[in-house]
Amino acid sequence: MMDFTILSAVLVGIAVLLLLILRFKLQAFIALLIASIVVGVIAGMQPYAIINTMQEGMANTLGFVAVVVGLGAMFGAVLEHSGGAEALANYLLKKFGEKRASSALMLTGFFVAIPVFFDVAFIILVPLIYSLQRKTKKSLLLYGIPLLAGLAVTHAFIPPTPGPVAVADILKADLGWVITFGALVGFPAAIVSGPVFGKYIAKKIHVEAPALDSVFLPKEKYPAVGLILSIIGIPIVLIVLNTLLNSPLTNNINISQTLRSWMKMIGHPFSALIIANLIAWYVLGVARGVSNSELLKITTKSMAPAGIIILLTGAGGVFKQMLINTKAGEMIANYFAEQGVSIFLFAFLAAVFVRILQGSSTVAMITAAGLTAPLLTLGISELDKALLVIAIASGASILSHVNDSGFWLVSKYLGINERQTFRSWTLMTTILSLVGFGVVCVLSVVI
Repeated sequence: MMDFTILSAVLVGIAVLLLLILRFKLQAFIALLIASIVVGVIAGMQPYAIINTMQEGMANTLGFVAVVVGLGAMFGAVLEHSGGAEALANYLLKKFGEKRASSALMLTGFFVAIPVFFDVAFIILVPLIYSLQRKTKKSLLLYGIPLLAGLAVTHAFIPPTPGPVAVADILKADLGWVITFGALVGFPAAIVSGPVFGKYIAKKIHVEAPALDSVFLPKEKYPAVGLILSIIGIPIVLIVLNTLLNSPLTNNINISQTLRSWMKMIGHPFSALIIANLIAWYVLGVARGVSNSELLKITTKSMAPAGIIILLTGAGGVFKQMLINTKAGEMIANYFAEQGVSIFLFAFLAAVFVRILQGSSTVAMITAAGLTAPLLTLGISELDKALLVIAIASGASILSHVNDSGFWLVSKYLGINERQTFRSWTLMTTILSLVGFGVVCVLSVVI
């Protein structure tokens, strides 16, 4: 049964949010908080429950994001100012050519995000797209959108990232088939939403990378590309090792519990990024003649934009939590189930509505899977189960907007305003979602 009070609360809250940001140019941080309160009041929540929900949303979001963004900002600042990011950009352009650089970035994002969280991978790699833009003078979106498309596809479609693993478990789908279909669906979705759409939107919106105040060394003394790749690879390798050692894949291998436990700590994104920062500080700074005071100045300065990103992300978490606690997404998904919509379309739409209403793609996937699982019949094949996982992943990727922490990360790191973020990032996630679901529909008929 559709509760129109809750639905009205959500629609009014989103309208207020967009009005405050786009029409009145109110700072997005306070606009998100005001919109969250509006949703809670109209939905009939107890007054103090609204405040508790705001606190819960902020705490849940910042527990991970604040540390990752802070460490990532320092790591990126050292990488940039050492000339390392530009050296890597020069290498990519030389190896793939300027015309194929966007495709190379899409593939980079696609493979890096297999073991690494979306936001961690983006923050690690963003200095690379800055340097490419400074070198070619083309719009930053020409490189940023393909990178983001590769990251987003893998994050949602391919295990061992948390979303598809959780959905596969709920639907009892075979992980091998999920990985296979995730790749088959993910590649065309990434190509269309990445290099193809990136080329189009880059002509509409010209964005320049942030200016560098200084670089440690003259151009001819940039760090070696192999060294830069090794340093960027350190947190990625540590996180991968943690994933492997603490996954079911190694259950039959004689590995001590002590080693697994230590790897779980060292391979966590927090520890991995701390280690990467210390190595970058020494190898790209101290060992190349940069003073500790200069390094301190550069890393401290990187904290200023990081602080804005952290606050905005936290406020987005508040809005998301308000929508979760009103159970708006679950209500709409249940409504479609009652209408007898086909199982593939239902799985997709359930994920779409939860994603739009509460922001997190992972939460949308898990919620949609929980609603879809009871509808499965005994006769459904393993291939169909795997395709359902990808249908849910497609729906959960759609229309990233102001209640998604990724929206604010992209907006601030690419230096674009909210309207431009809607036209680029939000539209890219929507294209990715629709192409993904379209390919799933074709495969469901062919197979």
